[in-house]
Amino acid sequence: MAGRQKRLEQYMEMSVAEFFARHKELAGFSNPARAIHQTIRELVENALDATDTHRILPEITITIRERPDLAAPASNGKTQMRYVITVEDNGIGVPRSVMTEAFGKVLYSSKYVLKQSRGMYGLGVKAAVLYGQATAGEPVAVESSTRESMYSYGVKLYIDVKKNEPRIVEDGQWKKRGRWGGTRVSITLAGDWSRIRWRVIEYVKRTAIIAPYADMVLETPDGNVYYFPRLTRKMPEPPKEAKPHPHGIDLEQMKAIIKQSQAKTLEELLVKEFQSVGVVTARRFLSEVGIDPNLNPKKLLRKEYKDVLTRLVDEMKRYTGFRPPRSNYLSPIGADLIKLGLKRMFAPEWVDAVTRPPRAFEGRPFIVEVGMAWGGAIKPSPEPLLLRYANKIPLLYEEREDVSWKVISRINWKLYQVDFPAPLVILVHVASTKVPYRGVGKESISDVPELESEIKNAVQEVARRLKAYLVRKKREEEAKRRVAAIAKYLPEIARSLAILAKPPEKWSPPTPEEEREILDALIKLTVKHIEVPAEDGKKPEDVVREIISSVEVK
Repeated sequence: MAGRQKRLEQYMEMSVAEFFARHKELAGFSNPARAIHQTIRELVENALDATDTHRILPEITITIRERPDLAAPASNGKTQMRYVITVEDNGIGVPRSVMTEAFGKVLYSSKYVLKQSRGMYGLGVKAAVLYGQATAGEPVAVESSTRESMYSYGVKLYIDVKKNEPRIVEDGQWKKRGRWGGTRVSITLAGDWSRIRWRVIEYVKRTAIIAPYADMVLETPDGNVYYFPRLTRKMPEPPKEAKPHPHGIDLEQMKAIIKQSQAKTLEELLVKEFQSVGVVTARRFLSEVGIDPNLNPKKLLRKEYKDVLTRLVDEMKRYTGFRPPRSNYLSPIGADLIKLGLKRMFAPEWVDAVTRPPRAFEGRPFIVEVGMAWGGAIKPSPEPLLLRYANKIPLLYEEREDVSWKVISRINWKLYQVDFPAPLVILVHVASTKVPYRGVGKESISDVPELESEIKNAVQEVARRLKAYLVRKKREEEAKRRVAAIAKYLPEIARSLAILAKPPEKWSPPTPEEEREILDALIKLTVKHIEVPAEDGKKPEDVVREIISSVEVK
């Protein structure tokens, strides 16, 4: 272009904190209503990880309070209310040495190890802090104390979005009163309680279902208090940290493992740094793929060994001689706790649950658990009420996008004696070191084939038990109808037989004892030929007598 210099594109660096401050919706903070739910969810997840994964019976209090003094006009002409969300737990506490980074630096977390945890990105609570300071201008307030410490310590801070560093405005320490240990976090933000009220209450209820060992309190801005007391002291086994499995490795991960490893040979590297690989297996694998087992792993980082490294990683993914991934770093809820939680929340007439054996996808283990509740206080609906969980986190949004919904919507429920509308609740829990979420918001799970198949197997397994119960119940109800149809005539038949049983020359009016003796014989005969269901430990004969006493001959 004559006389003009073509304008070049400008390039600049953006910190990870600034990126998520600009794109709040990626972390689930898409609007003021969703922000309240997401903040509570992130704080409760941290509270539970600080308690039950350390064998501490959780005591969690969630408080939501209005801040009218911070209210401001919204773009729609209405008033935008600010809220203070506080979550307190009795967990292990946050060490003072890492407190400011734990709440003031994005992607700084204790969760970047290979084991099951509720969080996976190290982003959640910091995204809430970013949203709060952007919409209310207030710092996050944190108070904590480790159990062995004589002191409590607190801090108020902002996140410097340009530097992705904490900016401290208050910092203090004081002698602890009592023996409290745990963490209390308060975040002030713009919110819309009226639109999110139901989901927040539902989130806490669903958390209480799969954590009946927790004591949980929710205090809402409208003055209501929801209390879910502890039902049991039994807790799931906490997950353990584990080494990666060869099937789940990519090139960059392999480079990182080689850099930090002290192994002197490739054989030693496979044995020391990976699970499910012993000396014999490592030697056999390297021999089959034609790579020197005595090769120094550090050489694989050199440019001339690039093809060898690529081939090694590819062959590790394909090799079938490795044992499956171990599951001891997963923490399923357990069938007993699932049943206990469903009974408490829904008061059903029937409930059952199953924890399936561990399976794996891409070298990562996962466990699927399914619980079902039927009847009782559950209201019939046109489709099952689906409760979805991932690593013990309730998922409330994007239900129709989730693999669990895909599975249950494709099942022919008539095969299991279920005709909708029906009073059916289905709980699906997926535990894994890496849940395949559809997005950063962690609200729905992708339909990975191995996962989809295992959920289907689990649902069908419990559905077969439900079918057996419904068939038995139907048979018992039919037996009751037959007994009722016969039983109302038994007293009259007994009276007639008592009269006819005496010869004419010795006839006299039958006594009540004679009639009762014949009636007892008729009841036993009825029970013998009709399978009378026992109720609450009663004998079948007693059930028939109750039916006789409740019917009238017309």
